[in-house]
Amino acid sequence: MVEIDFDKMQGLAPAIVQDDATGEVLMLGFMNREALRITLDCGYATFFSRTRGKLWTKGETSGNRLKVTALTTDCDQDSLLVRVRVEGEGKVCHEGTRSCFTRRLAPASEGGAR
Repeated sequence: MVEIDFDKMQGLAPAIVQDDATGEVLMLGFMNREALRITLDCGYATFFSRTRGKLWTKGETSGNRLKVTALTTDCDQDSLLVRVRVEGEGKVCHEGTRSCFTRRLAPASEGGAR
């Protein structure tokens, strides 16, 4: 089995969540060893909350759960790509949108921040 290098980020690995059907990037979370183990065991994306200091399974209260369809790592084995099927209303972001990536940054050539 492939081993994830959790030591590079003090016990965490970034986990990019992507819709399996569309390829849309939905969110970025962090997993520690336990979150990865739970994700593999139960089939639903589980993360480690850096702000709360505890594990959480996405959608456990909202019903917008992330059923894992594929789980891969990058070439350095320190980041994860979690392909999912969204259950529930399909709102992955805590702000009520499907994706957390909704805020566009304008390049400096368009008057944006440098």
